[in-house]
Amino acid sequence: MELLNDLEDSKTVLMCYRCNDPNVGLPLTQDRTRYKMYVADTGLFVTLAFWDKEVTENVIYTKLLGDKLQTNLGYIYENVVAQMIMAAGHKLFYYTFPTADGKRLYEVDFILSHGSKLWPIEVKSSGYATHLSLDEFCKKFSSRVERRFLITTKDYSRSEETTILPVYMTPLLK
Repeated sequence: MELLNDLEDSKTVLMCYRCNDPNVGLPLTQDRTRYKMYVADTGLFVTLAFWDKEVTENVIYTKLLGDKLQTNLGYIYENVVAQMIMAAGHKLFYYTFPTADGKRLYEVDFILSHGSKLWPIEVKSSGYATHLSLDEFCKKFSSRVERRFLITTKDYSRSEETTILPVYMTPLLK
């Protein structure tokens, strides 16, 4: 725990703690033994993630920026969103809970407290048509949820229940 505190104090990582009871006052139920850790500098994270030889080739960055890199980029987008949420002045929290059959876990990537309600956020790099974790969370905690967000690489849109935001609009969640 001391090492984690030192890392957090260094401002090189962003700690996202699991909250045990998602409600206003998220820090009250944070579980400091269950966390996700993000790199505070996404550019550095990308360099480290694709650093498989002495010099990372520019073709990696070109393909990444052009959305032509054939790899799972979910972890990069989630890191970008974490960085923007922190820059907007929020602390990072997430929530997991078991599926009905108990074989898997649902996970809501981020939860923001907004007034007396919650804003659950799911991040998708592709395939945003389904967002089961977000749906189940909102059913389970319907009285606590004010708005729900899906952050993707797609354009802004809104359904009855979900606001779909492009990644670059994340800082507007205040």
